Formats: sequence, structure tokens, C-alpha cells
Amino acid sequence: MKQTVLQGWQNAWPTVKSSKPLATGVGVIDESAFNTIEAGQLFDAINHASTTVGQSVLFRSLTQPLDALDEIKAKQDAVEELRTHPALKDALEGILETAAADEKNFYLLLFGEFLGTFGTAREEHEIEGYGYLQYKRGIRFMLELVDRIQVAEAPQSAYLKTLFNKIKAFADSRAYSLMEGPAYIAESGIQSRQERKGSFSPAIIFRPRLFKPLLIALCFGVIWALAHFFPTDMFNVSVEAIPTATIFFVPLLLVYYPVVGSFDRDSCIIPLRNEFKNSPEVAETLDALGQLDELLSFIKFADAFGSNVVLPTLIEGEHHRINLTDAKNPVLGKQNPAYIGNDFVLEDDKLVLVTGPNSGGKTAFCKTITQIQLLAQIGCYVPAQAATLTVADRIFYQAPEISHLDDGEGRFGTELKRTKDIFWATTPKSLVVLDELSEGTTFEEKMESSANVLNGFYRKGNSTILITHNHQLVDNFVRQGTGLPRQVEFANDAPTYKLIEGISRVSHADRVAKKIGFSKEDIDNYLAGSK
Repeated sequence: MKQTVLQGWQNAWPTVKSSKPLATGVGVIDESAFNTIEAGQLFDAINHASTTVGQSVLFRSLTQPLDALDEIKAKQDAVEELRTHPALKDALEGILETAAADEKNFYLLLFGEFLGTFGTAREEHEIEGYGYLQYKRGIRFMLELVDRIQVAEAPQSAYLKTLFNKIKAFADSRAYSLMEGPAYIAESGIQSRQERKGSFSPAIIFRPRLFKPLLIALCFGVIWALAHFFPTDMFNVSVEAIPTATIFFVPLLLVYYPVVGSFDRDSCIIPLRNEFKNSPEVAETLDALGQLDELLSFIKFADAFGSNVVLPTLIEGEHHRINLTDAKNPVLGKQNPAYIGNDFVLEDDKLVLVTGPNSGGKTAFCKTITQIQLLAQIGCYVPAQAATLTVADRIFYQAPEISHLDDGEGRFGTELKRTKDIFWATTPKSLVVLDELSEGTTFEEKMESSANVLNGFYRKGNSTILITHNHQLVDNFVRQGTGLPRQVEFANDAPTYKLIEGISRVSHADRVAKKIGFSKEDIDNYLAGSK
């Protein structure tokens, strides 16, 4: 079961990117692949969530995407319902707009730092005074959220129903009852109104305000009684003089405020906020709000992308399959109608070998494939005219890694360890992208090692895409009939960013060197000028 957003925030002020990918072979995507395919930038491209919790849920979805077909389809159905029912969508947007304006009040209650009686708040996470105002504003956020969902139009899709019902169910929780009040501070701990029914044990009723009429009246009553019934030098004042004598009680009020305020803060507000922070029902309610915001974020992303988007068709399969028409990169293609789309089919074949000159678009294309697969598995739209794919149980992307001084392996060994971890973790339902293989060794050893690795992946049966400049390696697999050769197209000495059939046998290294100003001519001119 996924960690709730609230659980991820337990030890720090709420941050959007608090979730982490799971370990290699445990989750769909691991940290190395997540970073390599630039999923953080993908989040920035699709993030249109209004609330902090909505953004956090969306980021969590990208770090821990779904691997169950029915769960992804349920999210797609919810997106479709919101898309086709404007009234429900508008009502939900209104709820989220209010939540976005007020949610920080709740986070301040849960995670704020108390500054003490005379402190002045200068940061958003600081609480001045005794916390009464922050408490009232914080619980109002949760109570009003439930109220708004209860009167909203009931959705029809199973996923939306579940989210609405989670928020409605919060009204039956102990945490809700404590928020609704009053809360009772008894010897056995904090109790709600329902828990106090039938109890005759003494308890203090907590009300979030410093002015407590009954307590003040009781203090004055005690003083009056002492003056009336036990006249002494200490209370040598007539009953008639009591109104005038009240001016002497002002100093007592200066004691009253810090005593009562500190008691409420330490014995009521802080214990209550700890209850709310650790309440499963609070966590589930916040998550449900975030998931609703995530669905609307998908729709807003689709509207803002600027090119064709589609909810992909998800199919069952014994091994990974993908079929894309005019697929564009979700990050680079956003608001860029000139971005070149590509068709890509990997169905019964298992191995695609992509060659091409430097800066021709090989890596961008492969990141497009993996980012689209990732978006599909969180229930989001993907940038394409059409998309049909299976759910990948693992998404791996291996790029050349720099060895570290303490790993004792060198570049070749460091890369090979990563390849081994990927290989052990894959199944026929996995998607694997390998950006070059066996770097840091001789050409002959590179050929042998790369062939062994690719044959292993091919026999395992997953979808494997290799980016390489090694056209001799590609020739060998094409001759065996076990690899599809694809190349990035060049025309007029410039990349078209189209993927076509064939094998590229040139690197255009001189073009890249000239582009960045470090060609042979640049070096010669520099040396000539320095003499």
C-alpha cells in the first residue's frame, strides 16, 4: 500500500516532491530511471494541480506508477466523466479552488512551529501567540471540505465515487468529531462528544479562544466570596466597593492570559494536532482531495499541450507491446506545434536498435517512449494521435554512468552492474531502454559483451530499445533476424528528428564540434591567435 502524502510529510513542512521511487525491482520505475528520463521535468510539464496535496499526489504517481490494468482504466474512466460532465467538473473546480486558498491553514496547524507568547511570525510555518486562530482556521478547512463534497453532484465512475465517499466518510471519524467539537480533556486523555456520552468523570471542555467567561466569572466569584465571608486584612474591602476594587484585578489578568493560553496550547491544541497528524482518516481524506486535483490536472494538461493528446488504449498481453502514432515528447512538445512527432510500433518484435548521428534526436525519441509509457500508467493523457500499449511492470532506462572512486569497478564495471540489476528485475512485460552498452573497454570486448547482454534481454522476452553508434553490432542482430533497425533521419546535413528504417553509419561528429565551437578549425585558429 502506498504511503499517504501526510505520512510523507511527518517530519517536515509540506513539500510537493516528497515521494521517492521504490527500489530496483520493487516498483515500476527506480530512482536511476526516474532521473534519467527526466521525470521531474515531466512533472513540471503536466502539473496543473491547484493544491499542494494535489501536486504531491501527482508527483507520487510519477514516482510510483500503477501496474494494474483495471486501476489505470478506472482513473481513465474518471477523467472521461469529468471531461463529458461540465457541471460536475465545474463543481469540483470550485471545491479545489477553495481548498487551494485554505489548505495552508491546516498545514500550519499540523506542522507549524510555536514561537511562544511574545514571538512574531515571519515565516509561513511559524505560529505566534497560543495558536487559537490557527486551530480554528485549520479545522475549518477540513470541515468545509466535507460539507462541500456532501452537497456536490454524485459522480458515476467507480474511481470518483470512491474518492467522494472517502471524504464523506471522514464525517464519521473520531478526528472529525474532535474538530467539530467540543473536545474534552479528561484524565484518560482527549475525548470527543460521542466518547463522553454516559461518562461522569470530570473533564475540561476545550474551546479555541482565550476569553473564557465561565472561568473569569468563577475567579471573580471566588474573590468576592472570600471578601464577603472571610474578611481579613487581605480582603478588607466592603461588598459595595467590589466594582471599584476590580481595577486591582488587572494585574491578575496579566497572569491569567499566559497561564490559560499556555495550558490550552500545551494540553489541548498540540495534543489535538498530533492526533490529526497521525489520523489515518485525515490522511485518507487529504489523499482523496489530492487525487481529485490530479484528475483535473490531467485535463488541464491536455487542454494546454497545444497538439493532439489521447487517453491511451490499454490492452492485456503476455509481453510488452506499444503502438504510437505521431507521438511527441510531453516536455519538449508542449506549446510547440512544430515539434516533430514519430510513429513507433513494437509488438511481436522484442528488440529495436536505434542509430544515428550525434544530436540527431535518438535520446529525445527514447525518452519520449518512456515518458509516454509512464504517463499512461498514471491514467494521464499522452501526446499522440493514437496510442495502444500494455502496462509495463518495470520501466528501465540505462544511460552511461560515471564511476566513483570507491566502487573499484571503473566505468565498464559500474555500467555492467546497473545492466545486471536491470536484467534480473525484468520480465516479458517490461520496457527497457539502453543508451549504449559496454563503454570503457576495447571495441572487440564491447562487441562481445553487448551481444551477450542484448541476446539475454531478447531471450527474456521484454521490449528492449538500444541507442548505439555501433552499426556493426546492429548489422549482426539484423542478420540474425532478431532486431529491428531504426535510424534518425538527416537531410541537408541537418536532423529532421524523424525515425526511419535503416542503419546510420556516420556520426556527424564534425558538425557537432563546429556547432559548439571546438572543431579542428577552431582549435587551429585559437592556437594561431595565441602565438
